[in-house]
Amino acid sequence: MTLTVGRIAAQTGLSPKAVRLYEANGLIDPPERTAAGYRTYTEDAVPVLGFIRQAQALGLSLKEIKDILDLQRRGEQPCGLVTSLLDQHLADIDRRIADLQALRTTLRTARATAGQAAERGENAVVCQIIEGVPAGS
Repeated sequence: MTLTVGRIAAQTGLSPKAVRLYEANGLIDPPERTAAGYRTYTEDAVPVLGFIRQAQALGLSLKEIKDILDLQRRGEQPCGLVTSLLDQHLADIDRRIADLQALRTTLRTARATAGQAAERGENAVVCQIIEGVPAGS
């Protein structure tokens, strides 16, 4: 059975635009075309599109997903690559969390001291709350 781009999109929970994007980026095989030029996909594309959707939900980029699919298409087991990519993403998230925690501390300090400068009558060019925060905090 063949599926149009709209039908395969609906079946996989993707938009037709996403399906065409994945095709253009080589994540799925190019579909056959009807005489009128409409794309027709086989059922084989459904699990691949489902995989792409799940991989994106895990934060993998289209390039990373393509690398995984290319390994699989060459008959190699891509799970080692997947593990490595997930480890990289976890490390990135840990760094972002640390950066956000540091920002939270800086913001709390700035907020806690916001009124002190005004009470002392200190003037600022724009706003003492921001100008009084040490750079790089």
